[in-house]
Amino acid sequence: MSLAPRAVLVHRTTEYEELVARHGTHGQAAFFLASRGRDMAEVAERHRRTRRALAEVTSAVPPAWRQARVERADLDRFLFAPEDVVVVVGQDGLVANVAKYLDGQPVIGIDTDPGRNPGVLVRHRPRRAAVLLASVTAAATGADELTMVEAVADDTQRLVALNEIYLGSAGHQTARYRLGLEDDGGAVEAQASSGVLVGTGTGATGWLRSVWQERGARLPLPAPTEDRLLWFVREAWPSPATGTALVAGELTASAALTLTVESDRLIAFGDGIETDALELTWGQTVRVGACARRLRLVG
Repeated sequence: MSLAPRAVLVHRTTEYEELVARHGTHGQAAFFLASRGRDMAEVAERHRRTRRALAEVTSAVPPAWRQARVERADLDRFLFAPEDVVVVVGQDGLVANVAKYLDGQPVIGIDTDPGRNPGVLVRHRPRRAAVLLASVTAAATGADELTMVEAVADDTQRLVALNEIYLGSAGHQTARYRLGLEDDGGAVEAQASSGVLVGTGTGATGWLRSVWQERGARLPLPAPTEDRLLWFVREAWPSPATGTALVAGELTASAALTLTVESDRLIAFGDGIETDALELTWGQTVRVGACARRLRLVG
């Protein structure tokens, strides 16, 4: 007998909850903000909107379904099942946080703060939850297959991200490495830089786009569903031993960027989460390219 679907509601601690946890009480948190010209009422109202949205989505789950909740900080300890329907209640970045833990499960993004969130990944209002959940298991349900990026080290360490992967020094100091392009006749260059950023079309709405704009890059940004990545070397330094010829480019679905470490320690982390990183030491090589897995985001 097949199991009923399980709705997994993903959320994060609100700013209000973090403030109260840090200062002990609502009053002390309000005093702290007031002493710095800030109003606790605004933070509290965003908290209430988030909790109302979470309650509305919870009540929209079909009675026959199972339910589970997971906070962002616990994602790396939560076991997702094949029959799960993942409902992200919060900001766009929360979808990226959960993406790397999934393998084909549909994701519904619920925007708790319209107008404040861009709504790139959290595309729906809480009132739409019942309709979306009722239709998500139907074969005809429309979902975008968003491209993801992965880094695989030569010791089998693996990291997957929805927006981008950064490779460099943990303290954002000078990183030394040899950069190679698999699809460019084996071109390799020794470099010293602030790190390398490899991003997807979804990432082109965030960090990748800011680097792209700053460079005035002529490369067109990829679409979220396109099997194409862009990469940029940040602040490459020319010297007798290091070059600046390979500082930007694109990767097709079958291509990859390779980086061989020539520093004591470099890291690779995805979607801005430095606490979940690959640890790379001198002589190790990491390969970065498009991931075979996709994120199924319900449109």
